[in-house]
Amino acid sequence: MKFTIFFSLIIFTSNLWAGPREQAYRLHNRIVGVPPQKVVLDEMENLIRAGKPKMAAYLAMNNPKFYNSTIKNWVKPWTNEQISRRVPLNDYVATVIGMVRDGVPFDQVLYGDILYAADDSFFDGENDDHSASSNRHYEKLENDNVNLFQVLQRRNVSQEHGIDDVGGVLVSRAAAMAFFDAGTNRAMTRFTFMNFMCKDFEELHDVNVPDYRVRRDVSRAPGGDSRVYRNKCVGCHAGQDALGGAFAYFNWDGSKIIYTDMQVANKINQIVNFPDGHVVTDDYWINLWAQGQNANLGWRGEMQGYGVNAFGKMIAHSKAFANCMSNKTFELFCHKTASTATEKTLVETLARNFEANAAYDIKELMASSAISCLGD
Repeated sequence: MKFTIFFSLIIFTSNLWAGPREQAYRLHNRIVGVPPQKVVLDEMENLIRAGKPKMAAYLAMNNPKFYNSTIKNWVKPWTNEQISRRVPLNDYVATVIGMVRDGVPFDQVLYGDILYAADDSFFDGENDDHSASSNRHYEKLENDNVNLFQVLQRRNVSQEHGIDDVGGVLVSRAAAMAFFDAGTNRAMTRFTFMNFMCKDFEELHDVNVPDYRVRRDVSRAPGGDSRVYRNKCVGCHAGQDALGGAFAYFNWDGSKIIYTDMQVANKINQIVNFPDGHVVTDDYWINLWAQGQNANLGWRGEMQGYGVNAFGKMIAHSKAFANCMSNKTFELFCHKTASTATEKTLVETLARNFEANAAYDIKELMASSAISCLGD
């Protein structure tokens, strides 16, 4: 039953498509960004003629440019506060590329013990080996235009970075540099929501959430007016500060991620604007947005816990995570945001298929998204 809407939409749009060869050409261009070689085009055409467009999409994904360009540039904006593609290849991006290539269930991007890099024997110089304190390894891979499809190997981030509490790309060096630097680690919570739930905190603003977890650095009377706190500040801080404890043991020292088990980073409680505010004493977190208006994010599983791993699982298993990934892939391959009723229904169906049976098959989601808009 769940596939009925999806295939009816495919049938509907197929009437608008050109012939199988033109469809194959368009499909390859959407996925890879460049025209296919004749032998590939011939094979993709035959697959489409045989009623196997998804297999044709998978064939296009064998092109190295799919990983070296399409996926790389898709993920780069997730790794910095400027949301820019103009950053070097890094461990965050490489890990997503490796997960897509290997078919790792994509929910693990937020809680798996995963990191991808080339083998240390790949480069001659020792300084080019993977390092927890340098991005040189990834920059050289990019600058040398190395085929990432061939060279990336899966490792354990726990071993590479000396971290007991693993959280997929959330504990990558690139994420730490961007979101643990200075501040009070709130950026990591915010950008996790933005990147993997497609929601910024302003969209979740709810002044009805209890504020007992709001920290001491938040003034309860900004500008001398307590109404500003109660009607504005609390709308975001009550929810995000209650979740932010997950990152209490993490910091960035200027070159590498720092994890101090059972020890809250000094910066978390350092600023005191309201002494009676919440003092973070461990990495406990609770989801106060699971109730009220933000319950529509489709929360599942445990709504409280300790550390990044449990936090990442909660985010990854929400309905909003699947919706976000579906919308992102649709935009990536269709070059537009789902806006019509038909497109929104399609994206919703793709999201439910993505999370069905806990598969979280991101490559299948990408193939289905690219096929869905061939009639455009």
